[in-house]
Amino acid sequence: MKIDIWSDIACPFCYIGKRKFEQALEQFPHKDQVEVVWHSFQLDPEMQFVPGKSINEVLAEKKGWSPQQAKQMNAQVTGMAKEVGLDYNMDQTIPANTFHAHRLTHLAAKHGLQDQAEERLFQAYFMEGKNIGDTDTLVQLGTEIGLEEALVRQTLENNLFANEVNQDSFEAQQLGIRGVPFFVLNRKYGVSGAQPSELFLQTLEKVWEEEKPVITPITTNEGQDASCSDGMCEV
Repeated sequence: MKIDIWSDIACPFCYIGKRKFEQALEQFPHKDQVEVVWHSFQLDPEMQFVPGKSINEVLAEKKGWSPQQAKQMNAQVTGMAKEVGLDYNMDQTIPANTFHAHRLTHLAAKHGLQDQAEERLFQAYFMEGKNIGDTDTLVQLGTEIGLEEALVRQTLENNLFANEVNQDSFEAQQLGIRGVPFFVLNRKYGVSGAQPSELFLQTLEKVWEEEKPVITPITTNEGQDASCSDGMCEV
């Protein structure tokens, strides 16, 4: 069984969804026959790093909220993350463009380290306050998961895997994916958002029993604002 996951490093629900999916996978009897492939999705391709600018300020500007409202929203998300064992430190999160981080995940995929790269990048962004748009930071993170430093730096400095990131985004458009995380199981069922582990497990079991190459959405989040809310981040 193949699971394709579209996500963005800067999406708080993507990390939460990753944990919930992993919890379900641990309970799935056929987990050793499941292949997980991560795909790039940028919620804000135009995002630029501004020194000293907080995630609360970025959210407030995007939503037309006050900084306090944005802070409260991020506090709620932090509480949701804690429920699955993730200690978000949103006050220290550095807003940055995620394109180069996505390129790193594609390099990692070539070496069988894609899941490790996703995990390390999420952790760096949401817990450690690292700038994941910075080349030196990405080189450090890449070497920490086992990639050669020279290879990571060469990849980042020569814009390698940019086409792969763009192809993922194009494929998401073709599938009608407008929000992340989005899980596609065997090209048959789509699960949107950081759904409960029980739903992921039910879907894994259902897809295992049925082999039809058609994507049928299990859940949708239609009508939500174009931002992070209710278990999903949307463009």
